[in-house]
Amino acid sequence: MTATSLSTDTGARTDEAAQVISNARERIDALDDRIIGLIQERMAVSAVIQEARITSGGRRVNLSREMEALGHYRDALGKPGTSLAMTLLELCRGRI
Repeated sequence: MTATSLSTDTGARTDEAAQVISNARERIDALDDRIIGLIQERMAVSAVIQEARITSGGRRVNLSREMEALGHYRDALGKPGTSLAMTLLELCRGRI
């Protein structure tokens, strides 16, 4: 890729900035892949917990535990953390 097309692709106004952006985007893509893998792992662990709970006669979802998770994400990430936690919970247990 030429310096000019790199600048165009990144929206940068200099070749140096375009290179910084390009490198950072590669890192973000790698981080996203890791995050997706961790979410998939969380989903699998959650399925084990739900199965054990149901098999023992309990409910699929433990709402007090979910509230703890919501609080943890909110405390760490602010209000958007709550939305993120809700999405994770939905992925891990489905809608209730």
